[in-house]
Amino acid sequence: MSYCLNPRCSKPENPQDVKFCLSCGTKLLLKERYRAIKPIGQGGFGRTFLAVDEDKPSKPPCVIKQFYPQAQGTNTVQKAVELFNQEAIQLDGLGQHPQIPDLLAYFTYDDRQYLVQEFIDGANLAEELAHKGAFNETQIQQLLKDLLPVLQFCHERQVIHRDIKPENIILRRSDQKLFLVDFGASKSATQTALNQTGTSIGTPEYVAPEQIRGRATFASDIYSLGATCIKLLTGRSPFDSYDVNNDTWVWQQYLTTPISNNLTSILNKMLKSIPVRRYQTAEEVLQDVNQISSTASTPTKTINPAPPTLPPTLVSKSQSQIDLELEELKTQFLPGGKPKPQNIQPQTATNAPANQSALDRELEELKAKYIGNDNE
Repeated sequence: MSYCLNPRCSKPENPQDVKFCLSCGTKLLLKERYRAIKPIGQGGFGRTFLAVDEDKPSKPPCVIKQFYPQAQGTNTVQKAVELFNQEAIQLDGLGQHPQIPDLLAYFTYDDRQYLVQEFIDGANLAEELAHKGAFNETQIQQLLKDLLPVLQFCHERQVIHRDIKPENIILRRSDQKLFLVDFGASKSATQTALNQTGTSIGTPEYVAPEQIRGRATFASDIYSLGATCIKLLTGRSPFDSYDVNNDTWVWQQYLTTPISNNLTSILNKMLKSIPVRRYQTAEEVLQDVNQISSTASTPTKTINPAPPTLPPTLVSKSQSQIDLELEELKTQFLPGGKPKPQNIQPQTATNAPANQSALDRELEELKAKYIGNDNE
């Protein structure tokens, strides 16, 4: 199928082999090369289409982004133009990273601006959450390990994404690799720009407090990534996981599966309201996440308590032997006990006093028995 890119076309769907829209007559191949197949998204600044590159023998899939602002007003449209142009500039510099889609083309056609990007075959994390349910700790750790290096790459090139959320993270089907997409809201973080108050951009429930005031920093992206993790862990909007009356996050009480104290501490630090109390770089966060993994992979040494030390004279006797002999003593000396035959041979004691009682003699015999056995 070929899809007409004229926003005013009443019947945009066309057969694959036609070159002009059968309804409005608009040319269907952009730059004689890119053919839209179907719409896959629409936002405030434009529409997105799945397309194919007819100029290559394999006809690989790609994505066409058409600038088509929905907002009205001269200033708003001008801002939208700036952001669309900015995305092209940012992608041109960032597309060298294997987890950021390549910019294939940027041009104006029929008085409209277009971006053509590499197509990432997969579902975004909002779709993954809807289909498979809340994420667990292992998945969140892997997400952070995958995306923090991408953020670090962007920040080293002075780019703040400003719109990190589940919808802008795609899980590629072929290798389960995460991709960061949609740099339409990104901003070049020059020192001049960081010191100026700009337009508040981003999705409100994931945006850091300072970004709402138009003062986004690198740490603002870290906040948004933390809020994204909260959404994926709880299935709830970050707005619903924050207690505004007490100015504190309460997301832990909405977890479907428990997570470690270490990961909880990392996420809470990513979500600090005051920027200077937050992680300042993606590398700092990644170090702490890797520390969790290394701790979990190190076997815990089990310290067995030392066995109780028996008196030297009893070491050679088992507990059952001692119990048996004590029972025999009880039957001999307690009233009502039935004496049992004794095989105890008395030690030769020629010097024993003549008036020694029978009890004294038997205790002496018992002592001789234990001491004698110990020395055997």
